[in-house]
Formats: sequence, C-alpha cells, structure tokens
Amino acid sequence: MNDEQLLRYSRHILLDEIGIEGQEKLLASHVLVIGAGGLGSPVALYLGSAGVGRITVVDDDRVDATNLQRQIAHTVARIGELKAVSVVQAVAALNPDVEVVPVAQRAGDALLDQLVPQADLVLDCTDNFTTRHAINRACVRHCKPLVSGAAIRFDGQVTVFDPRIPDSPCYACIFPESDLPEETRCATMGVFAPLVGIVGAMQAAEALKLLCGIGQTLTGRLLMLDGRGMEWHQMTLVRNKSCTVCRTAESKI
Repeated sequence: MNDEQLLRYSRHILLDEIGIEGQEKLLASHVLVIGAGGLGSPVALYLGSAGVGRITVVDDDRVDATNLQRQIAHTVARIGELKAVSVVQAVAALNPDVEVVPVAQRAGDALLDQLVPQADLVLDCTDNFTTRHAINRACVRHCKPLVSGAAIRFDGQVTVFDPRIPDSPCYACIFPESDLPEETRCATMGVFAPLVGIVGAMQAAEALKLLCGIGQTLTGRLLMLDGRGMEWHQMTLVRNKSCTVCRTAESKI
C-alpha cells in the first residue's frame, strides 16, 4: 500500500483482526454483486469504501424515480441510466481507486458460469427466486461462497452459503425450487426504506469478513429481522441430503 492508502484505510488497519495484511487482502479481492437496487446499493458502496479492489456489478434494469426512496447509490440526475453504470459513478465518488465493472445483462446461467469463477465471492442482492436459484447453482458448481440477503415490507433476512465447507447447506436446501412461495415484489408489496440498508450493510460485513478470513460468518445460520419491532431471530440451517443442487455438484467431484 502507498501512503494515501495507508491513510484512507487507517481505521481498518487499526483493527487487530484486519491490520495491513487484511487490508491488502481486500485490495486484491474481486467480488461479484448481482443486483444494483436496494440491497446492491449499500453493498457496493460499503465494499467500495472499504477498498475491495474489483467489484463486478450485474443488473440490466434502469434507474426509476420510484427507486430513489431506498436505492441510495442512485440519484435524480441518473434517472433513466442503467443501474450497473450508476453504481460505477457512486462508488467512484467515494473511492476512485476501486475498479467497478458494470454488466448490464440479466443474470442467467450462461453469464453466471462466466462471471462466478472469476470472483472470490458472490453477493446475491436480487429480488426474485428464479435468479436466486440460478446464482446458488453457479456458486455451488464453482465452489464460491455466497452472501444472500432479502428484504420486503418490514422483513429482512441474511445468511451465508459456503460450498467450501463440508456439509454446509446451499440456498436450495432451505428453499427448494419445487416448493417456492408466491413471489412478492416491492412494486406491489412495498418495502421500508432503511430495511434494505440494514440488510445490505450486513451482507457487506459478511463479505469483508470472508475476504479477510476473520470472525464467525453466518454460514449455517439465517438471521431474520422484524423491522416493526426491530427484533432479530436466528434459525440454524442444515444441509438437505436430498438437495438436487448439492448432489449434482458432489457427483462431479
């Protein structure tokens, strides 16, 4: 690190758990953020300000006036712009040294198989089950840790799925594709503005811990937030031995 970086990241370096070695790990890291909306905004801003060296942001949507109530990476001046491109500008305003690569495409299987192997970890900041399952399959297939978050109305949740750890569950273990609940979206159900910030900040924290190799991550634990009473609940997650995603990956080893 140069003198400017030592100053910029001094509050991280002062932490014994991170220090210079941990900060250098962050500077050398590459993360894949899928979704540049309510969750992806705080995720990208915190990872960028923390000095993650390269951030690839995937989102094919454009900034709309209704997004500005909660998607803090975007501005009135950027209404109509691609969200992935808008995030590039937002992170650059905080930390121009970070490389942010926008990918204005839908996160389908082919694109994920191209991008996931290049990243050190993946953050799922999407809002639909189809994409979440595609991301999960790619992360299991390529053995990449996945930080998963969700938020709707006043309810949020966050966890980590890490296929590098034996017996760690994957997203499909907990939410099988054959038993999906009815899709709910912000456009019809609403979402409490600060909720996505809370969940997104926790996703960023878990990502930084994973990249630095510090603390205890949320692998095997699902945190659920009731924003009305501001109460957290924890659920222990176990691997489903009948999970087709996990079994398919094991058969290829």
